[in-house]
Amino acid sequence: MNDDDRKLFREAVGDVRPVRNDRIRSHAKPVPLEPTQRALDEAAVVKELLSHPYDPNEWSTGEELHWLRSGYQRRILTRLKRGHYAVRDELDLHHMNEETAAKAIHYFIEESLLEGHSCVRIIHGKGLRSRGLPILKLLTARLLPRLSPVVGFCSARLIDGGSGAVYVLLRQPRKGN
Repeated sequence: MNDDDRKLFREAVGDVRPVRNDRIRSHAKPVPLEPTQRALDEAAVVKELLSHPYDPNEWSTGEELHWLRSGYQRRILTRLKRGHYAVRDELDLHHMNEETAAKAIHYFIEESLLEGHSCVRIIHGKGLRSRGLPILKLLTARLLPRLSPVVGFCSARLIDGGSGAVYVLLRQPRKGN
C-alpha cells in the first residue's frame, strides 16, 4: 500500500483502536477428528461376516443372470435362485452356434410346456472358450424374455452349473382355454 491508500483507508475507517483481551493465542495445529463411528461400523461388519455361516449360493460375482416378467412377485425369483423349484428337464447348448442354439431354446421351451414342466435348466456355459464375450450366455439372456411362457430365469446354484446355466420358470397354460 502506498501512503495515499493508507490515508484514504484511515479516513474511511475512522478512529479505531485494537481490542485488548487476556486470551492466550494458541498456535497449535488442531487435532484431526477421528471417524469413530466408521471404525465401529467396519468392525461390526467384520464381526458379522465371521459369525455367519458361509453360503456360496448367496454370493454374487457380477456374472449372474436374472430376469422376472413384470407383474410377478420378486420372491418367485428368490425361490428360483435358491433351488426351491424342481428342475424337470435340461438343455445343453455347448458346441452350438448362435442360430442352432436359438432354435434349440425355442423348441426346448415348447416341448417343456407340452410335457407340463414348470422349471427347466438351460446350460449355456460361461463362454470361457469364446473370444471376447460369452455368446451363448448373452443369447440366452436376450432370447428368454421374448418367449411368452417364460416367467423368469436366474443363474443356477453352483451345484447345477452356477453362472454357466440358468433355471427357467415357465407359466403353464390354463386348462380349458
